[in-house]
Amino acid sequence: MITQAVVLKSKGKSKEAFEIKEVELPSLNSDQILIKNEAFGLNYADVMARNGLYKDAPPMPCVIGYESVGIVEDVGSEVDQSILGKRVLAFCRFGAYGKHVVTKANAAFEIGDLPSEEVLALCTQAVTAYYMTDILSPIRKGDKVLVHAAAGGVGTLLIQLAKRKGAIVIAKVGNEKKVDLVKELGADHVINYRANDYSTELSNILKGSTIDISYNAVGGATFKKDWKHLGPGGRLFIFGGAALSGGKFGLLSGLNFLRKMGLIIPAGLMMSSRSILGVNMLKIADHQPMIMNEALKETIELYKSKKLKVCVGGVYSVSEIDKAHDLLESGNSTGKISVKWV
Repeated sequence: MITQAVVLKSKGKSKEAFEIKEVELPSLNSDQILIKNEAFGLNYADVMARNGLYKDAPPMPCVIGYESVGIVEDVGSEVDQSILGKRVLAFCRFGAYGKHVVTKANAAFEIGDLPSEEVLALCTQAVTAYYMTDILSPIRKGDKVLVHAAAGGVGTLLIQLAKRKGAIVIAKVGNEKKVDLVKELGADHVINYRANDYSTELSNILKGSTIDISYNAVGGATFKKDWKHLGPGGRLFIFGGAALSGGKFGLLSGLNFLRKMGLIIPAGLMMSSRSILGVNMLKIADHQPMIMNEALKETIELYKSKKLKVCVGGVYSVSEIDKAHDLLESGNSTGKISVKWV
């Protein structure tokens, strides 16, 4: 079928990178559904894709995006027909920036009249957070946890999930306006890394002790700093490379990003009893889809029971896609940013 989509046509500035145009969708496979899209969410991976820094993104021109809210208009031959006409939240392997979205039926959940600007945060960002805090390496009561980009989409959810497990949360933010937000969500300590060196501030908070977990979506030089503060049994999660965004020198910027992270010798992990855990939810969706299904189901229930709060950072129309991307890339955004077709 022919539909419209926000197409990523070239890398670079958001004002020039996107175009709303007609695209052709493939016929449904037997296990797929077609969603008439109401709204889609933004993730930092979208910014990386626009800057040509996300190797898993489709070749340009392409339609990116992981999450959609809309009405099911058609189903494959093996899909239960009862989902037709239902409003769903769905995870997709790219394509969410389209006015219509094709995805697998088992990646969609009925949501009734829940607000799109909130539930979109549950799809990729809450699933990422829940996978780290509750599935891959569960938090234990009393763990000292450092959350980078704590006022962002994943960060605001990580704070709440960590506090739910009884952790002591140290939130790292980039300006004073974000301090109150992360405190309201339960952060025990807050560090403004633009005002002071966060490693020094972290030492002052820890008073000679160490952290048990770092949730690091930044990479680069922050990796070495976190590693210094990580104690035996500690886990350092790497689930993003925000420090790479904005690099102006292509390959050289990428190599410098890796240089700043340093070299880890596997035997050293064993001797210090510390772990590095890489998280890419696209790979989990490809190879362990039922984990995605479990995590999304659980986070929806936590949200419905008001045990998980979504912070809305901005709602834009498709004609404002450049403004939405610019806000997310600026580092000044908080919570979830979404874009509406209708």
